[in-house]
Amino acid sequence: MDRRHVRAKGVAEGFAVIFDLDGTLVDSAPDLHRAANALMAQIGAPAFQLAEITSFIGNGVPVLVERVMAARNITAERHTELVAEFLAIYEADSTALTRPYPGVEAALDRLARDGAALGICTNKPERPTRDILEALGLLDRFGAIVGGDSLSLRKPDPAPLLRAAEQLGAVNCVFVGDSEIDGETAARAEIPFVLFTEGYRKMPVRKIPHRATFSNFDALAEMIRQVVSRTE
Repeated sequence: MDRRHVRAKGVAEGFAVIFDLDGTLVDSAPDLHRAANALMAQIGAPAFQLAEITSFIGNGVPVLVERVMAARNITAERHTELVAEFLAIYEADSTALTRPYPGVEAALDRLARDGAALGICTNKPERPTRDILEALGLLDRFGAIVGGDSLSLRKPDPAPLLRAAEQLGAVNCVFVGDSEIDGETAARAEIPFVLFTEGYRKMPVRKIPHRATFSNFDALAEMIRQVVSRTE
């Protein structure tokens, strides 16, 4: 089966746009930074700068906490405990400082008017993902939400992205993300990838496989139309 052409009930024709969340639709680093430093305060470890925590984002909460622990020489045996503590702190108020990037809401509205089904595929756990989208007034725009704990596998494994595509059931699908992890996920799923250059990537743009790039959400809808037209 061509993974770019997944059908499901309710959608005969059209296309889907699936988004990563952190560093793509929303700038969530300040809240993750706040939670990490609250955790450090609990265990008597030094706080982090925002740039340090931003560099840890992308592979999900367990890996973020693993990187925090490595940076503070905390023994690996405490990982399960500290992941649970971090999530308790973070989920208690995951949107105090998190905001959509400029132009996100208008871009989502434009894509919906163009007939796109919209979805989320993120390594953030599903509960805080939904909490953030709801608090920012974005939740109802998405017909599929696949989080880092929705399946047994996380990005860059293609399974979560393919699950979101299946749930949306559009003929053509595009994945929009901000990182090398997202680029690898799309490549493995055989889904065209559009790269947002202003997020949390750790590699140069030229080293991330992509069909197109953008730095301003005002340009996204037309770019998606072009990418879809080339894959039909």
